[in-house]
Amino acid sequence: MDFLHPYGNLDVLWRYGKVAPYLQNFLWTKEVASKIVGKDFILLERGTKNPPLYIKDFEVIDEDFLQLRANNHLKDVNNKLTEKQILLRKYFVPRKLADFFYATNHEYGKTMDRIFIDIDRQDNNAADAQKTARELVKTIQTDKALPAIIKFKILILWTGSSFHLLLILGKPVDHATYDRYFSYGPHKSESFITARANQVSKQTWLTVLAGHERKRGALILDSSNTPPGKLGRCPFSLHIKDAKTIDGIAVPVTLQELGDKKLISRLQSLTPETIRKEIKKYSKIIESSQR
Repeated sequence: MDFLHPYGNLDVLWRYGKVAPYLQNFLWTKEVASKIVGKDFILLERGTKNPPLYIKDFEVIDEDFLQLRANNHLKDVNNKLTEKQILLRKYFVPRKLADFFYATNHEYGKTMDRIFIDIDRQDNNAADAQKTARELVKTIQTDKALPAIIKFKILILWTGSSFHLLLILGKPVDHATYDRYFSYGPHKSESFITARANQVSKQTWLTVLAGHERKRGALILDSSNTPPGKLGRCPFSLHIKDAKTIDGIAVPVTLQELGDKKLISRLQSLTPETIRKEIKKYSKIIESSQR
């Protein structure tokens, strides 16, 4: 069956339903979100504006539901759908491409069980992002002070365009701990994220900065999507360039793979079909990072 046109029309939910079982532990009770990029609009559906949607809710995706989606308007089949199926339809509109996100540390709360670092490559090439990700992991692994603050496992995610790094924590931290050690700012030259950026710059000869503000020619290490209320991209999400174009797929990678000069070309050649064939391999990488 066509992974993106399972019943003749475009429907990404069929594919997301297939990968959902492999995300149960990773997403756990995290709220799911979606982003649809239109010709002149962006539609973000999330738990702050809708009833929350969770990965376990994807269990209601079955053939009858998908066939009803394929050729009918919601008003014509509303009485044949459950509340969860109607909610899934709101988040993932039929015949629209959609990115798959989640609330990194829940939509609301006071603690965080993962530290999120986005490597924003801007106008740098993906190979530079790969070098940055590899060196960033190495600096974290050799940081002797960090284990006294947090216990963690590392998950590296190719987003479809660049890399995210997640520190999956053994014990949640509060906002004060995040702000003191993992946030960035003009008076935080010794913070974890700023110090890592400086180290990576020295080792790679690339311009790597900590922050959120974009600077031409620089790769940015951005930890601002860590606190509750911020979103991260799900593994196996499509990476949507515009209303008609998929330009990548998010998958986990290992530190060993970050040293492979052919990694980017392999990642850029991935398709929904190849992901499905190798889903168990990717799932093992995700599971190895869990608490």
